[in-house]
Amino acid sequence: MKTRAVRMYGENDLRLETFELPEIKDDEILAKIITDSICMSTYKLAIQGKKHKRAPQNIDTNPIIVGHEFAGVIVKVGKKWQDQFKPGMRFAQQPALNYKGSMASPGYSYEYYGGDTEYCIFPHEAMEVGALMPFDGDSFYKASLGEPISCSIGAMHAQYHTKQGVYQHEMGVKKGGNLIIMGGCGPMGLGAVAYGVVCDYHPGRIVVTDVDDAKIARAKEVVSPEWAAGYGVELLYVNTAAMEDAKQGLMDITGGHGYDDVLIYVPIPAVCELANQVMAYDGCMSFFSGPSNPEFSAKVNLYDCHYNATHIMGTTGGNNDDLIEANDLAARGVIDPSVMVTHVGGLDSVAETTCNLPHIPGGKKLCYTHIDMPMTAIEDFGKLGESDPFFKELDECCKAHNGLWNPEAEKLLLAHYKVEI
Repeated sequence: MKTRAVRMYGENDLRLETFELPEIKDDEILAKIITDSICMSTYKLAIQGKKHKRAPQNIDTNPIIVGHEFAGVIVKVGKKWQDQFKPGMRFAQQPALNYKGSMASPGYSYEYYGGDTEYCIFPHEAMEVGALMPFDGDSFYKASLGEPISCSIGAMHAQYHTKQGVYQHEMGVKKGGNLIIMGGCGPMGLGAVAYGVVCDYHPGRIVVTDVDDAKIARAKEVVSPEWAAGYGVELLYVNTAAMEDAKQGLMDITGGHGYDDVLIYVPIPAVCELANQVMAYDGCMSFFSGPSNPEFSAKVNLYDCHYNATHIMGTTGGNNDDLIEANDLAARGVIDPSVMVTHVGGLDSVAETTCNLPHIPGGKKLCYTHIDMPMTAIEDFGKLGESDPFFKELDECCKAHNGLWNPEAEKLLLAHYKVEI
């Protein structure tokens, strides 16, 4: 069958093409993709091309489908999996396969397996590692956003603390402690903030830093301190650029104790160094934001590492359990992944959006793969609605949900473009 997809041939060479998918094998599954949220990791892939660790070396002749935060509906199931999966099943998926030690992942490494496409083929390894799973939520986009939230869940699970003289790690963010999320007002950071508030082992205080007042203002709206207080969490948003002494100002918030857990969400050396300076005794600092420069580095205090028992680590992606947790929280309405989304568009907008992602303001850019539509800011729906009744209806729908994308808006869009599920 034919599909349209965005494929990568090399550095900054993404092309929207129509091509033939092969017939699935007995150990494969054909899926119809409905949504894919565009990740900064895909931008990093696009600018590196075959230099990226997950990219094959033959992409110039065997291009890969980009996009890894996708969801949709199963269309056809190979014989091997027919007792577990059925056509019509809605799914979420975990792109971090980690299959037999390989770094191969959808959206990075496969010719027919990725998210920015109308249809894709799940290879046997995806099912063998349990990466394809049913999703019972009220919308496809929430299943797409489960993956980025699962990355933050994985990062918080991977945090660890110790007791002097005891050689066992106590895993997870310190319950009741101080957590700081550096550069946390972007889409990934907001997902982390929301999870940090509701998780069973939540800290007593979460401080979120940024240097952009507009981003901070939006963050306070969509993940509010008042909402966090309902879970017993003190949530503070701080502009470190407005502080006379950022280190002292951040330490003062904790009464001089420092931060038990530090998550870094922007790859900026100065931010990493400030994060390192505000760690508490036995503090754990995680460099979450993967850089594109393999020589990226920052100064860290190894005196504190030795005498204050501080820990420095990093994570990339989550695992299946993290995704299951993310999807369950979203399906039950405990967290709302919609806070991450600021733009919506069609498959025709993906290549340009991906290659220019750092220069487009806002949060997550959400793609509906069976439509053609410019990547459009939700805040611009009202202006477009002055001449287009469809955008007027979308605008009213989003305004009824605090200006956020929502399941009703998704249904409106799919109906307007006559996308069959």
